[in-house]
Amino acid sequence: MTDTIDTIWFTRCPVPTATGLAYKLGWLDEEFAPDGIKVATLQDNRDLGRHHYDHQLPSLIREGGNLLAIAARAQGAPSRLIGLTWIDEAQAILVRPGSGITRPEHLKGKRIALPGWSEKPDAAHVRGSSIARGMSQHGIKGALAYAGLTFDDVTFVEVGQRPREEGDPRAQLQSLWTGLPDLVDGRVDAAYVKGASAIDAAQRLGVEVGIDLDALPDRRWRVNNGTPRPITVHQDLIDNHFDLVVRFLERTLAAAEWAKTNQSKVREVLQGETRAGAEGVARAYSDETLADLHPDLSDERLALFEQQKRFMFVHNLLDRDFDLADWVDRRPLEAAYARLGERAAVTA
Repeated sequence: MTDTIDTIWFTRCPVPTATGLAYKLGWLDEEFAPDGIKVATLQDNRDLGRHHYDHQLPSLIREGGNLLAIAARAQGAPSRLIGLTWIDEAQAILVRPGSGITRPEHLKGKRIALPGWSEKPDAAHVRGSSIARGMSQHGIKGALAYAGLTFDDVTFVEVGQRPREEGDPRAQLQSLWTGLPDLVDGRVDAAYVKGASAIDAAQRLGVEVGIDLDALPDRRWRVNNGTPRPITVHQDLIDNHFDLVVRFLERTLAAAEWAKTNQSKVREVLQGETRAGAEGVARAYSDETLADLHPDLSDERLALFEQQKRFMFVHNLLDRDFDLADWVDRRPLEAAYARLGERAAVTA
């Protein structure tokens, strides 16, 4: 990277994020416009979209699912982990009405949908980018573990990839959950899903939430692709433009603070961010969840993140293991929190 930079790229998943809020509120543009720096999102650039997967774009800041971030790091991507959020985002196990499956122990002996491996032009990313498969496996594992059960107590039924709906982002996201038609048709008894768009899809298809995974009392049973959700950056961005990273994080922290007292407005923004309707957003994201979009690098979140990395390694979602501590850089977030405190003191 050169000494100058004209664009900060960022990417986030279709879930509640402080990054997405800061962007939609115009705060990121406001922060960097005086420097002549544009803030742009990979979601609006087809040519660069692949970097959401491989993390090879030097000026990229990524707040996205951990399956891709961890897989890219295992494959040698020069990224650094600078923050973790925990956002409960409507993890659920869907069933047919009248199934009798209302608690994790009821899964014993049942047929569970397991999405197939994704087909990707870049073979190195088949594992980490098989998002629905990885999420389904870990979601089911968490429910079973809560009930004292294991994978040996259920039968996984692989459900194949289906054509993505063209033109409608909401339909495209709902099509991630390939097991829903199999659930409706009776080929499986239960299917894991996540997010507001999946709740919309369940209502449309006439299936229901049998087990609300967000209600499980311990976070270790809810560890998955977005819990915890990492914020990662390219090493070059930290080395050459540390202050820009800090300023970006400070604006996202400010957006997280704003969200604590503006939740009705947050939900309006989230309909676009999550590609879901108002009812799906309201059901998926509680007031408590939306009040805590702040990233940190606490021992608790790092331990839960390590749990996800171990799961990926054991279940063939990771090419090789690596030391999590070597990935973490605490400096940008610490500096961003300090900057936020200084700004608050000036305006107090």
